[in-house]
Amino acid sequence: MIRALIIDDNKIARSILSRLASAVNDLTIVGECSDAMEAYTYMMDNPVDLLLLDIEMPGMSGLELTRNLGNARPVIIFTTSKKEYAAEAFELNVADYLVKPVVPARFEQAMAKAKEILESNREEVKWSDDEFIFIRDAHIVRRLKVDDILYAEAMGDYVKLHTPQKFYAIHTTLKSVEERLPAGKFIRIHRSYIVAVSKIDTLEDGGAVVAHKFIPIADAYRKTLNKRMNIL
Repeated sequence: MIRALIIDDNKIARSILSRLASAVNDLTIVGECSDAMEAYTYMMDNPVDLLLLDIEMPGMSGLELTRNLGNARPVIIFTTSKKEYAAEAFELNVADYLVKPVVPARFEQAMAKAKEILESNREEVKWSDDEFIFIRDAHIVRRLKVDDILYAEAMGDYVKLHTPQKFYAIHTTLKSVEERLPAGKFIRIHRSYIVAVSKIDTLEDGGAVVAHKFIPIADAYRKTLNKRMNIL
C-alpha cells in the first residue's frame, strides 16, 4: 500500500486529488496539509511514500520543500496550475508534473510512474527465509547475514548498511530498508538511522552507542525505544 500525502493550500484542490486517489488501487491518503511547513513537520513523525505537492503556496513553496527534504525523500508528483515550473521541477528528479485541472487519465499515468519508482527502490533489497539479506553491491548481488548488521544509515540516495567489518552502500531509501528488516531485531530511532536492538551498547543523552558509534535518537522515537529496551 502506497502512503500518499496531499499538500496544497487550496481546499478544493485537495478534495479533487483525494477523490482521484480513491480510484487508484494500493494507494491510501494518509493526510492532507495546507502548507509546506505543516507537511514537513508531519513527515518527521510519519512514514510517507508519495507526495502530491502543489508548488505555489504561502511561505515555503513546493520546490523549496523538495530541496529541503534532500534525496532521502518520498516520491514526488507536482500538482500545479502553472506550466512554467516544469523544467525546474524535473531538475529535482520528481516522478511527474501535473497541471491543474488534473484529469483522471493523466493522474493514473502519474501514479503508474510513481509505483514503478517505488517498486524499483524496493527491489534493491531482498530477503531470504534463512535471515540473509541480498543487496546489490556495485555490479553484483551479495548475500549479507542479518545478524551482522549493526545499523542502517540514510545518506542521500543511498543507505549504508554497517557491519563490524565494513559498510555496504545500496541505492534505496531507509524507509524501504525498514520495511524489510525483521521488526523484532531492528528499530528506527531517527529519521536517518535504524539500529539493531541487540547491538546497542549504551544509551546516553540524546543518543545510542552502537559499536563505538554515537547515533542520535529523535524525540519522536524515544518513547518507543525506551519501551522496547524495557528500561527500568
